[in-house]
Amino acid sequence: MEQLQSFFPLILLFMVIYLFMIRPQMKKQKQEKSFANELKKGDKVITKSGMHAKLLELNDDGTCILESAAGKMKYERSAISMEMSKKLNAPAPEKKK
Repeated sequence: MEQLQSFFPLILLFMVIYLFMIRPQMKKQKQEKSFANELKKGDKVITKSGMHAKLLELNDDGTCILESAAGKMKYERSAISMEMSKKLNAPAPEKKK
């Protein structure tokens, strides 16, 4: 019984780390993967480096062709920011009179 009591704080620590660090990170990775799979031609996106662009092509190898003011560029799908792209495409809130 004493052995179990001595391991209890360690077990509790691992449970807290899983609930507050590992599980949310896994959930975010799953959301980003589904976002990257749902991209389609013509979507307006923002890359993680901050470049605003329009999606021209989606390739099977995980890359995509983006068109911006600088011209056409090839990027990895993982370089597209999920949070910023969703904010860009979200409808603008209506102003109250």
